[in-house]
Amino acid sequence: MQIQGHYELQFEAVREAFAALFDDPQERGVALCIQVGGQTVVDLWSGTADKDGAEAWHSDTIANLFSCTKTFTAVTALQLVAEGKLQLDAPVARYWPEFAAAGKESVTLRQLLCHQAGLPALRELLAPEALYEWQTMVDALAAEAPWWTPGTGHGYAAITYGWLVGELLRRADGRGPGESIVARVAKPLGLDFHVGLADEEFHRVAHIARGKGNPGDAAAQRLLQVTMREPTAMTTRAFTNPPSVLTSTNKPQWRRMQQPAANGHGNARSLAGFYAGLLDGSLLESDMLQELTREHSLGEDKTLLTRTRFGLGCMLDQPDVPNATYGLGPRAFGHPGAGGSIGFADPEHDVAFGFVTNTLGPYVLMDPRAQKLARVLATCL
Repeated sequence: MQIQGHYELQFEAVREAFAALFDDPQERGVALCIQVGGQTVVDLWSGTADKDGAEAWHSDTIANLFSCTKTFTAVTALQLVAEGKLQLDAPVARYWPEFAAAGKESVTLRQLLCHQAGLPALRELLAPEALYEWQTMVDALAAEAPWWTPGTGHGYAAITYGWLVGELLRRADGRGPGESIVARVAKPLGLDFHVGLADEEFHRVAHIARGKGNPGDAAAQRLLQVTMREPTAMTTRAFTNPPSVLTSTNKPQWRRMQQPAANGHGNARSLAGFYAGLLDGSLLESDMLQELTREHSLGEDKTLLTRTRFGLGCMLDQPDVPNATYGLGPRAFGHPGAGGSIGFADPEHDVAFGFVTNTLGPYVLMDPRAQKLARVLATCL
């Protein structure tokens, strides 16, 4: 398999580990970008991007990054907080009056961002097409009662996060949430990152497919058991309501919509560039970066049924938890996306890391492919 791109000789071991990903015959396309001290030291890509394995992964191939999008969304919200257009600890209902229904009158933006608001799922089953109807989704969430007392625990809002935080961005910034994120975060840094992809970019998008035959780790198996056996459980509803959530990634209407929990499209460079922009102060002042990366939620996740640790819209490292460490340093922060893509920063090493794949692995938090690359990177630093 031909490896494209470039790397500094100091990081040859990383290139070798990257090439070794293709020892797995199921691996289709991957890209890796690493910046150290703001300089790109690794920028590699290889494999195939299309459904049939005929089209090579190119320098400008982009992919659905799933939940990697969440931190871009959180940073945009924190920029609005810094400008006084939103407040972390004001009731959401101050900006979105309908949201006060069903006992949510005191829920705050901070609770939405750190998954403590009690709204990871909707109880009433919606039609598949509701996924693409912004107003339908935000109205349903505004009417929903929390699944637990907000602030007393956390449960990952896998997809609802996009409508909840996105609606606040829309109201505070006066434009679509994806437009807001791109204008405030991607454009200033020149990132090839999109939330609401233009049709003329579709030809660059990698086709996403699941790997087969790998049952994943214990956390993944636990999640699978619940979703198969308990159709009305909160965890099941979080991933299957609307029922189109898990089957939409390659559809044109999914690419076009602005769903800032899960449908950002970009490449490994855009992930590394985003985290480099957080490390060097381009995106947030130090007080807001401190809020973003400070521990807010820790412990058993009511949605994911595994131990998670969150700042505001980012996942914090848990060095002693195998499926929840980025594999570099204990102060690392970032966000994995479903199936393996990941962006993170390690402030101790001044590293910004982006990994993108179109072969989805079955893991809940960290994918072992990215962890392995990060561990090899550590030996090169």
